[in-house]
Amino acid sequence: MSETTDIRDVVREKYGAIAESAKAGSGCCSEGSGYGCGCGEGGDGTATIGYTAEQLNAIPEGSNLGLGCGNPLAHAQVRPGETVLDLGAGAGIDAFLAAREVGPEGRVIGVDMTAAMISRARANAANGGFQNVEFRLGEIEHLPVADAAVDLVISNCVINLSPDKPSVFREAWRALRPGGRMVVSDLVLDRPLPDAIRQSVEAYVGCVAGAALKEDYLQFIRDAGFGSVEVLEEKSYAVGGQFFPKDAAASGGWDAIRSVKVRAVKPAR
Repeated sequence: MSETTDIRDVVREKYGAIAESAKAGSGCCSEGSGYGCGCGEGGDGTATIGYTAEQLNAIPEGSNLGLGCGNPLAHAQVRPGETVLDLGAGAGIDAFLAAREVGPEGRVIGVDMTAAMISRARANAANGGFQNVEFRLGEIEHLPVADAAVDLVISNCVINLSPDKPSVFREAWRALRPGGRMVVSDLVLDRPLPDAIRQSVEAYVGCVAGAALKEDYLQFIRDAGFGSVEVLEEKSYAVGGQFFPKDAAASGGWDAIRSVKVRAVKPAR
């Protein structure tokens, strides 16, 4: 079994546990929840990463698991009638918010590789009466979406979990129509992590050990064919000590983690 497969299996197991055990509105950061992206110091922190109270009140109960590190829709300029693709949709928070923006003539497709997350998201869609959202099981490195099928790709603290980030961006480019755009919130590094953190499985599931250097991350996007690659926001990201092995505390390193929002455009022909 390859290292890539091992990583995907660990992530799938941990996030499946979050989907099955997290209580609505409780986030994923409590002891025994499995932890995940977004579980930094202060718990859920959804209100501090760009979501308004109105947005959080408009989504189905149970769709916010506190897994994000930013609100990609804040910079997406979603238009009515568009088709939006959410990479690593989780329980559906961003997909449901996008669905409000595209309206009844638009469509949102959420993709997640964790069956328990897909089940939870589909149940949330049914409970919320969302007719213009669907959730598909699949890996973001191999999207179950046709070529040139969407206008906007979004993702929230998920791509850093992928062991093959260049493939993710190539797939996003493939799925976008010419002139389409991608807006992602993610975690990146401004310098390499100490080995003790980088080799920690808990840190990987917490989106830390899997994060790429910022310049490498941006180059992956350019190499996929995108233009107008731009960092819209960047700030430090405080991460709780639960992600690190006990012997990593003295090594430091979590101050290298940055939360970014990145926008890129697929050239029009």
